[in-house]
Amino acid sequence: MKVKDISSYLDTEIPIAYQESYDNSGLQVGDPDNEIDTALISLDVTEDVIDEAIEKGCGIIITHHPLIFFPLKKLTGKTYIERILMKAVKNKIAVYSSHTSLDILKDGVSRKMADKLNLQNIKVLSPLKNRLLKLVTYIPESHLEKVREALFETGAGVIGNYDRCSFSQSGTGSFRGGENTNPFAGEKGKFHIEKEVRFETILLSHIKDQVIAALKSTHPYEEVAYDLYSLENEYNEAGFGCVGELPVQIEEKEFLLHLAEIFKAEGIRYSKITGKKIKRVALCGGAGMTLLGEALKSGADVFVTADIKYHDFFNAENKILLADIGHYESEKYSTEILYNLIIKKFPTFAVRFSETNTNPINYL
Repeated sequence: MKVKDISSYLDTEIPIAYQESYDNSGLQVGDPDNEIDTALISLDVTEDVIDEAIEKGCGIIITHHPLIFFPLKKLTGKTYIERILMKAVKNKIAVYSSHTSLDILKDGVSRKMADKLNLQNIKVLSPLKNRLLKLVTYIPESHLEKVREALFETGAGVIGNYDRCSFSQSGTGSFRGGENTNPFAGEKGKFHIEKEVRFETILLSHIKDQVIAALKSTHPYEEVAYDLYSLENEYNEAGFGCVGELPVQIEEKEFLLHLAEIFKAEGIRYSKITGKKIKRVALCGGAGMTLLGEALKSGADVFVTADIKYHDFFNAENKILLADIGHYESEKYSTEILYNLIIKKFPTFAVRFSETNTNPINYL
Protein backbone atom coordinates (compact mmCIF):
# COMPACT_ATOMS: atom_id res chain seq x y z
CA MET A 1 0.00 0.00 0.00
CA LYS A 2 1.12 3.56 -0.63
CA VAL A 3 1.02 6.40 1.90
CA LYS A 4 -1.54 8.23 -0.24
CA ASP A 5 -3.92 5.25 -0.12
CA ILE A 6 -4.33 5.47 3.63
CA SER A 7 -4.06 9.27 3.89
CA SER A 8 -6.72 9.82 1.19
CA TYR A 9 -9.03 7.34 2.91
CA LEU A 10 -8.63 9.05 6.29
CA ASP A 11 -9.16 12.48 4.68
CA THR A 12 -12.56 11.18 3.56
CA GLU A 13 -13.60 9.26 6.68
CA ILE A 14 -12.43 12.06 8.98
CA PRO A 15 -13.30 14.96 6.65
CA ILE A 16 -10.31 17.24 6.52
CA ALA A 17 -12.70 20.10 5.73
CA TYR A 18 -14.08 19.75 9.29
CA GLN A 19 -10.87 21.04 10.83
CA GLU A 20 -10.75 24.43 12.51
CA SER A 21 -9.04 27.31 10.71
CA TYR A 22 -6.03 27.24 13.06
CA ASP A 23 -5.46 23.52 12.62
CA ASN A 24 -3.16 21.46 10.41
CA SER A 25 -4.74 18.06 9.96
CA GLY A 26 -3.84 15.56 7.26
CA LEU A 27 -0.55 14.23 5.90
CA GLN A 28 2.23 16.26 7.53
CA VAL A 29 5.38 14.42 6.55
CA GLY A 30 6.24 11.87 3.90
CA ASP A 31 6.15 11.02 0.22
CA PRO A 32 2.57 10.05 -0.75
CA ASP A 33 3.95 7.48 -3.21
CA ASN A 34 6.09 5.62 -0.66
CA GLU A 35 5.15 1.98 -0.12
CA ILE A 36 4.21 1.02 3.46
CA ASP A 37 3.03 -2.18 5.11
CA THR A 38 2.72 -1.21 8.80
CA ALA A 39 1.27 1.76 10.68
CA LEU A 40 1.91 2.93 14.24
CA ILE A 41 -0.93 4.74 16.04
CA SER A 42 -0.22 7.25 18.80
CA LEU A 43 -1.83 10.31 20.39
CA ASP A 44 1.29 12.41 19.72
CA VAL A 45 4.51 12.27 17.72
CA THR A 46 7.65 12.43 19.85
CA GLU A 47 11.24 11.38 19.24
CA ASP A 48 10.56 8.20 21.21
CA VAL A 49 7.56 7.44 18.98
CA ILE A 50 9.74 7.89 15.88
CA ASP A 51 12.29 5.50 17.38
CA GLU A 52 9.51 3.01 18.10
CA ALA A 53 8.31 3.26 14.48
CA ILE A 54 11.85 2.62 13.23
CA GLU A 55 12.24 -0.40 15.53
CA LYS A 56 8.89 -1.88 14.48
CA GLY A 57 9.33 -1.17 10.77
CA CYS A 58 6.34 1.18 10.56
CA GLY A 59 6.25 3.35 7.44
CA ILE A 60 3.63 5.74 8.78
CA ILE A 61 2.67 7.17 12.18
CA ILE A 62 -0.99 8.12 12.54
CA THR A 63 -1.81 10.47 15.39
CA HIS A 64 -4.50 12.69 16.82
CA HIS A 65 -2.28 15.69 17.62
CA PRO A 66 -0.44 17.32 14.69
CA LEU A 67 3.32 17.67 14.78
CA ILE A 68 3.39 20.89 12.74
CA PHE A 69 1.12 23.71 13.94
CA PHE A 70 2.99 26.79 12.76
CA PRO A 71 5.04 27.56 9.63
CA LEU A 72 8.67 26.51 9.86
CA LYS A 73 11.40 28.93 8.73
CA LYS A 74 14.34 26.65 9.45
CA LEU A 75 15.06 22.95 9.78
CA THR A 76 18.28 22.73 11.79
CA GLY A 77 17.35 20.34 14.59
CA LYS A 78 17.38 22.99 17.31
CA THR A 79 13.80 22.32 18.43
CA TYR A 80 12.13 19.02 19.22
CA ILE A 81 9.75 19.47 16.28
CA GLU A 82 12.67 19.99 13.90
CA ARG A 83 14.48 16.94 15.28
CA ILE A 84 11.37 14.78 14.89
CA LEU A 85 10.83 15.99 11.32
CA MET A 86 14.43 15.36 10.34
CA LYS A 87 14.42 11.88 11.84
CA ALA A 88 11.11 11.02 10.18
CA VAL A 89 12.28 12.19 6.74
CA LYS A 90 15.66 10.49 7.11
CA ASN A 91 13.95 7.17 7.90
CA LYS A 92 11.19 7.60 5.30
CA ILE A 93 8.45 7.61 7.95
CA ALA A 94 5.27 9.47 7.06
CA VAL A 95 3.19 11.27 9.69
CA TYR A 96 -0.59 11.77 9.41
CA SER A 97 -2.65 13.66 12.01
CA SER A 98 -6.42 14.01 12.45
CA HIS A 99 -6.90 16.51 15.33
CA THR A 100 -9.96 18.81 15.18
CA SER A 101 -11.41 16.84 12.26
CA LEU A 102 -11.56 13.84 14.61
CA ASP A 103 -12.85 16.04 17.45
CA ILE A 104 -15.78 17.16 15.28
CA LEU A 105 -16.61 13.75 13.83
CA LYS A 106 -19.86 12.31 15.21
CA ASP A 107 -18.08 9.14 16.32
CA GLY A 108 -14.96 11.07 17.29
CA VAL A 109 -13.05 11.84 20.46
CA SER A 110 -15.89 13.05 22.70
CA ARG A 111 -18.18 10.22 21.57
CA LYS A 112 -15.44 7.74 22.48
CA MET A 113 -15.30 9.30 25.96
CA ALA A 114 -19.08 8.89 26.24
CA ASP A 115 -18.87 5.26 25.15
CA LYS A 116 -16.19 4.56 27.75
CA LEU A 117 -18.56 5.93 30.41
CA ASN A 118 -21.42 3.83 28.99
CA LEU A 119 -23.59 6.89 28.42
CA GLN A 120 -26.98 6.57 26.73
CA ASN A 121 -29.04 8.87 24.47
CA ILE A 122 -25.87 10.56 23.25
CA LYS A 123 -26.11 13.78 21.22
CA VAL A 124 -23.61 16.30 19.85
CA LEU A 125 -23.14 19.12 22.35
CA SER A 126 -22.22 21.92 19.91
CA PRO A 127 -23.37 21.04 16.37
CA LEU A 128 -21.60 22.35 13.28
CA LYS A 129 -22.82 25.68 11.93
CA ASN A 130 -22.64 27.19 8.44
CA ARG A 131 -21.65 23.88 6.84
CA LEU A 132 -24.86 23.00 4.97
CA LEU A 133 -25.80 23.83 1.39
CA LYS A 134 -28.96 23.36 -0.63
CA LEU A 135 -28.62 22.30 -4.25
CA VAL A 136 -31.41 23.21 -6.69
CA THR A 137 -31.23 21.95 -10.27
CA TYR A 138 -33.55 21.25 -13.21
CA ILE A 139 -33.56 17.81 -14.83
CA PRO A 140 -35.46 16.42 -17.83
CA GLU A 141 -38.05 13.92 -16.60
CA SER A 142 -36.34 11.09 -18.48
CA HIS A 143 -33.09 11.53 -16.51
CA LEU A 144 -34.42 12.32 -13.04
CA GLU A 145 -33.73 8.91 -11.53
CA LYS A 146 -30.21 8.66 -12.97
CA VAL A 147 -29.13 12.10 -11.75
CA ARG A 148 -30.83 11.74 -8.37
CA GLU A 149 -29.15 8.40 -7.72
CA ALA A 150 -25.73 9.81 -8.63
CA LEU A 151 -26.17 12.73 -6.22
CA PHE A 152 -27.24 10.45 -3.39
CA GLU A 153 -24.24 8.20 -3.99
CA THR A 154 -21.91 11.14 -3.30
CA GLY A 155 -23.48 11.66 0.14
CA ALA A 156 -26.01 14.37 -0.70
CA GLY A 157 -29.51 14.14 0.80
CA VAL A 158 -28.64 13.22 4.39
CA ILE A 159 -30.73 14.76 7.19
CA GLY A 160 -30.07 13.25 10.62
CA ASN A 161 -30.75 9.52 10.52
CA TYR A 162 -32.43 9.79 7.11
CA ASP A 163 -30.70 9.67 3.75
CA ARG A 164 -31.79 10.12 0.10
CA CYS A 165 -33.82 13.16 1.14
CA SER A 166 -34.98 15.44 -1.69
CA PHE A 167 -37.88 17.40 -3.13
CA SER A 168 -39.10 17.30 -6.75
CA GLN A 169 -41.63 19.41 -8.61
CA SER A 170 -42.63 19.11 -12.26
CA GLY A 171 -42.57 22.12 -14.55
CA THR A 172 -41.31 23.35 -17.89
CA GLY A 173 -37.94 24.74 -18.87
CA SER A 174 -37.00 26.67 -21.97
CA PHE A 175 -33.82 27.34 -23.92
CA ARG A 176 -32.38 28.11 -27.33
CA GLY A 177 -29.02 26.73 -28.33
CA GLY A 178 -26.48 28.79 -30.25
CA GLU A 179 -24.68 27.78 -33.43
CA ASN A 180 -21.92 25.91 -31.54
CA THR A 181 -24.28 23.80 -29.43
CA ASN A 182 -25.47 20.22 -29.62
CA PRO A 183 -28.69 20.34 -27.57
CA PHE A 184 -30.05 17.25 -25.83
CA ALA A 185 -33.55 18.15 -27.08
CA GLY A 186 -34.81 20.48 -29.80
CA GLU A 187 -32.68 22.06 -32.51
CA LYS A 188 -29.93 24.64 -32.23
CA GLY A 189 -31.07 28.09 -33.10
CA LYS A 190 -34.69 27.29 -32.25
CA PHE A 191 -36.62 28.09 -29.07
CA HIS A 192 -37.48 24.87 -27.19
CA ILE A 193 -39.68 24.00 -24.21
CA GLU A 194 -38.87 20.84 -22.25
CA LYS A 195 -40.70 19.05 -19.43
CA GLU A 196 -38.34 19.21 -16.47
CA VAL A 197 -38.29 18.50 -12.76
CA ARG A 198 -37.05 21.00 -10.19
CA PHE A 199 -34.92 18.90 -7.86
CA GLU A 200 -33.70 20.03 -4.42
CA THR A 201 -31.45 18.30 -1.92
CA ILE A 202 -29.13 19.13 0.96
CA LEU A 203 -25.39 18.52 1.30
CA LEU A 204 -22.39 19.29 3.47
CA SER A 205 -20.14 21.96 2.03
CA HIS A 206 -17.04 19.76 2.04
CA ILE A 207 -18.57 17.36 -0.54
CA LYS A 208 -19.72 20.17 -2.85
CA ASP A 209 -17.15 19.44 -5.57
CA GLN A 210 -18.02 15.73 -5.69
CA VAL A 211 -21.75 16.49 -5.83
CA ILE A 212 -21.45 19.02 -8.65
CA ALA A 213 -19.14 16.67 -10.57
CA ALA A 214 -21.74 13.88 -10.26
CA LEU A 215 -24.48 16.27 -11.37
CA LYS A 216 -22.60 17.36 -14.49
CA SER A 217 -21.50 13.85 -15.44
CA THR A 218 -25.03 12.39 -15.36
CA HIS A 219 -27.13 15.36 -16.47
CA PRO A 220 -27.85 15.22 -20.23
CA TYR A 221 -27.61 18.97 -20.89
CA GLU A 222 -24.43 20.57 -22.22
CA GLU A 223 -24.98 23.49 -19.83
CA VAL A 224 -26.37 22.38 -16.49
CA ALA A 225 -28.39 24.97 -14.58
CA TYR A 226 -28.05 24.71 -10.81
CA ASP A 227 -28.01 26.92 -7.70
CA LEU A 228 -26.26 26.46 -4.36
CA TYR A 229 -27.63 28.20 -1.27
CA SER A 230 -25.91 28.49 2.10
CA LEU A 231 -28.14 27.33 4.95
CA GLU A 232 -28.17 28.54 8.55
CA ASN A 233 -29.40 25.16 9.80
CA GLU A 234 -27.17 23.40 12.31
CA TYR A 235 -25.71 20.04 11.34
CA ASN A 236 -26.51 17.90 14.37
CA GLU A 237 -24.56 14.86 13.19
CA ALA A 238 -21.15 16.43 13.85
CA GLY A 239 -19.62 19.05 16.12
CA PHE A 240 -17.64 19.54 19.31
CA GLY A 241 -18.43 17.65 22.48
CA CYS A 242 -21.37 15.44 23.32
CA VAL A 243 -23.94 14.93 26.05
CA GLY A 244 -25.60 11.77 27.33
CA GLU A 245 -26.99 10.05 30.39
CA LEU A 246 -25.63 7.52 32.84
CA PRO A 247 -27.69 4.31 33.19
CA VAL A 248 -28.36 5.31 36.82
CA GLN A 249 -27.65 8.52 38.71
CA ILE A 250 -24.75 8.48 41.16
CA GLU A 251 -23.16 10.75 43.76
CA GLU A 252 -20.63 13.33 42.54
CA LYS A 253 -17.65 11.86 44.38
CA GLU A 254 -18.53 8.40 43.08
CA PHE A 255 -18.66 9.78 39.56
CA LEU A 256 -15.25 11.43 39.94
CA LEU A 257 -13.75 8.16 41.13
CA HIS A 258 -15.35 6.45 38.14
CA LEU A 259 -13.74 9.00 35.82
CA ALA A 260 -10.34 8.40 37.40
CA GLU A 261 -10.68 4.65 36.87
CA ILE A 262 -11.94 4.77 33.27
CA PHE A 263 -9.45 7.37 32.00
CA LYS A 264 -6.55 6.40 34.30
CA ALA A 265 -6.51 10.01 35.49
CA GLU A 266 -4.01 10.51 38.31
CA GLY A 267 -5.00 14.05 39.21
CA ILE A 268 -8.57 15.15 38.50
CA ARG A 269 -9.25 18.81 39.28
CA TYR A 270 -12.87 19.65 39.98
CA SER A 271 -15.08 22.54 41.09
CA LYS A 272 -17.09 22.84 44.28
CA ILE A 273 -19.34 19.86 44.98
CA THR A 274 -22.93 20.92 44.26
CA GLY A 275 -24.67 18.27 46.36
CA LYS A 276 -26.66 17.07 43.35
CA LYS A 277 -26.51 13.58 41.91
CA ILE A 278 -24.99 12.98 38.48
CA LYS A 279 -27.22 11.71 35.68
CA ARG A 280 -26.68 13.89 32.62
CA VAL A 281 -23.04 14.19 31.51
CA ALA A 282 -21.50 16.64 29.02
CA LEU A 283 -18.01 15.95 27.69
CA CYS A 284 -15.42 17.46 25.40
CA GLY A 285 -12.03 15.92 24.71
CA GLY A 286 -9.10 18.31 25.04
CA ALA A 287 -9.51 21.95 26.02
CA GLY A 288 -13.28 22.36 25.90
CA MET A 289 -14.20 25.14 28.33
CA THR A 290 -15.58 27.26 25.49
CA LEU A 291 -18.49 24.80 25.52
CA LEU A 292 -19.50 25.46 29.13
CA GLY A 293 -22.49 27.48 27.97
CA GLU A 294 -23.69 24.59 25.79
CA ALA A 295 -23.16 22.18 28.68
CA LEU A 296 -25.36 24.32 30.94
CA LYS A 297 -28.05 24.67 28.26
CA SER A 298 -28.07 20.90 27.79
CA GLY A 299 -29.06 20.43 31.44
CA ALA A 300 -25.87 18.49 32.25
CA ASP A 301 -25.04 17.83 35.89
CA VAL A 302 -21.31 17.66 35.13
CA PHE A 303 -19.00 18.86 32.37
CA VAL A 304 -15.91 16.72 31.81
CA THR A 305 -13.06 18.25 29.80
CA ALA A 306 -9.42 19.34 30.20
CA ASP A 307 -7.15 22.37 30.59
CA ILE A 308 -9.60 24.34 32.73
CA LYS A 309 -8.08 27.63 33.89
CA TYR A 310 -8.17 28.75 37.51
CA HIS A 311 -10.81 31.47 37.07
CA ASP A 312 -12.98 29.23 34.90
CA PHE A 313 -13.77 27.07 37.91
CA PHE A 314 -15.68 30.03 39.38
CA ASN A 315 -18.00 29.95 36.35
CA ALA A 316 -19.53 26.71 37.61
CA GLU A 317 -21.36 28.85 40.22
CA ASN A 318 -22.81 25.77 41.89
CA LYS A 319 -24.87 25.13 38.73
CA ILE A 320 -22.72 22.32 37.40
CA LEU A 321 -19.78 20.20 38.47
CA LEU A 322 -16.63 20.82 36.41
CA ALA A 323 -14.11 18.00 36.08
CA ASP A 324 -10.69 18.43 34.46
CA ILE A 325 -9.31 14.95 33.84
CA GLY A 326 -6.25 16.07 31.85
CA HIS A 327 -5.69 16.67 28.15
CA TYR A 328 -3.86 13.42 27.47
CA GLU A 329 -6.34 11.41 29.52
CA SER A 330 -9.38 12.86 27.74
CA GLU A 331 -8.04 12.08 24.26
CA LYS A 332 -6.02 8.91 24.80
CA TYR A 333 -8.73 6.66 23.36
CA SER A 334 -8.67 8.50 20.03
CA THR A 335 -6.14 5.87 18.97
CA GLU A 336 -8.90 3.25 19.12
CA ILE A 337 -11.03 5.31 16.70
CA LEU A 338 -8.16 5.56 14.23
CA TYR A 339 -7.38 1.85 14.54
CA ASN A 340 -10.99 0.81 13.87
CA LEU A 341 -11.31 3.09 10.84
CA ILE A 342 -8.15 1.72 9.24
CA ILE A 343 -8.98 -1.93 9.90
CA LYS A 344 -12.47 -1.46 8.48
CA LYS A 345 -11.03 -0.41 5.12
CA PHE A 346 -7.73 -2.32 5.11
CA PRO A 347 -8.31 -5.49 7.18
CA THR A 348 -5.00 -7.11 6.18
CA PHE A 349 -2.88 -4.01 6.79
CA ALA A 350 -0.70 -4.23 9.92
CA VAL A 351 -1.66 -1.59 12.50
CA ARG A 352 0.12 -1.31 15.85
CA PHE A 353 -0.70 0.73 18.93
CA SER A 354 2.26 2.73 20.22
CA GLU A 355 3.61 1.56 23.56
CA THR A 356 5.17 4.98 24.23
CA ASN A 357 3.51 7.16 26.86
CA THR A 358 3.56 10.61 25.25
CA ASN A 359 1.90 12.48 28.15
CA PRO A 360 4.25 15.42 28.90
CA ILE A 361 2.63 15.99 32.31
CA ASN A 362 3.75 14.08 35.40
CA TYR A 363 2.06 13.94 38.81
CA LEU A 364 3.72 13.81 42.23
